[in-house]
Formats: sequence, C-alpha cells, structure tokens
Amino acid sequence: MITLYDYELSGNCYKLRLLMGMLGVEWKTVPVDFYPGREHKSDWFLKINPLGQLPVIDDDGLVLRDAQAILVYLASKYDASGTWYPRDNPALLGEISQWLAFADGITGTASAARLHDALFYDFDVEAARAGAHRLFRILDEHLWFGEQEGRNWICSASQPTIADIACFPYIMLSEEGGIPRQDYPAIRRWCDRVKRLKGFSVMSGVFPAGPAKAA
Repeated sequence: MITLYDYELSGNCYKLRLLMGMLGVEWKTVPVDFYPGREHKSDWFLKINPLGQLPVIDDDGLVLRDAQAILVYLASKYDASGTWYPRDNPALLGEISQWLAFADGITGTASAARLHDALFYDFDVEAARAGAHRLFRILDEHLWFGEQEGRNWICSASQPTIADIACFPYIMLSEEGGIPRQDYPAIRRWCDRVKRLKGFSVMSGVFPAGPAKAA
C-alpha cells in the first residue's frame, strides 16, 4: 500500500489525494506538521526527503518526491485506462509535460502568495500575485480557445490528464493568497468541470461543484 507523507492544507499533497481517489488507489497517510511545527525540516523527515519538501510517497519501498513526478508515477502504474498519462502518445506526453512545468509556476506564485497570507511566510507577495495573474491569463486564454474547438481540458485529449490535476489545486486556493478569479471565466468553467469528475474529493478551501445548470 502507498504511504503518503501529507499535510492536509498543502495543494501539492491534495493533488495526489485527488488523483489516487479518482483512480481508486488505496493509501495510508503519515501526517507531517508543516505549520507551525515545520516537521518537514526535521531530522527524521530529511532522511526521507533531503530537500525537506512535501509531498513524498513510499510505494512498497519506492520513495518518490515532487508532486508532479508522483502524478506521473501514479498514473503510469495505476491507471488501467491509460488516459491520465497516455504513454503511447508522445505528442500528448509532451503537452502534459509542458503543463506540469506550468503547474510548478503556479506553485511558485499563487501558492507563495497563499503561504504569505495564511502562514506568514516572508515572500514578496505583490510579485507572487502579479506572477500568478500572468499565468492565469495565459491559461484562461488557452482554455477559451480550447472550448471554441470543443475541448474541455488543458491538453488536446478528449479526457482529462494529470496536467489538469497538477494545475487545479493552487488555482482553486488562489483567493487565500489575495488572487481573485473573477476575471478568468474559462478557468472558472474548467474548475467546475474538474469538480464534476468521478471520484472528485475536496479539501479545506476547495468545495464541491454546485448544482448543474439546466440546459
């Protein structure tokens, strides 16, 4: 069984819980007191991940760090449908990889602003917010053009991929860092579609989809 070293309020940990729930994968959790305990910098945790970062998984002795890397692993090993990370489609894998890198940019901006506001981290919050808005504008435009072509997801596949899972959490949590989403209608519609996926789960600050609108 997978062991997830987890902080309940971490968007990066949440994206793993989200995908594992959608895949029907069982896991057990080892809570790590990120704040205020800073347990991710403790001696015992640094032996697991010398970078002192969450999340980490241990799958029968295979220890992996980095949320995006773990998404690739989980989808490759546990997705029987092969749609979340389609290994037989090089072009789509390239698309997914570029959006996984984009998700890291969201973490470095929207998540940083949230850490500043909620956990009092000493970041340049205005620069973080400006960087997040720049990325949100790019994604909103990308999603809008995709909708005009009949696409619902970040990549060109007809099904969601781990790119959607990677980008979703810190966009949904952005208002906790002073980054409103009202100017990004395509992002808001995409978030609603993610929330309606089978197996979707919530975390603090991420709520279920509202009632479906009548046709």
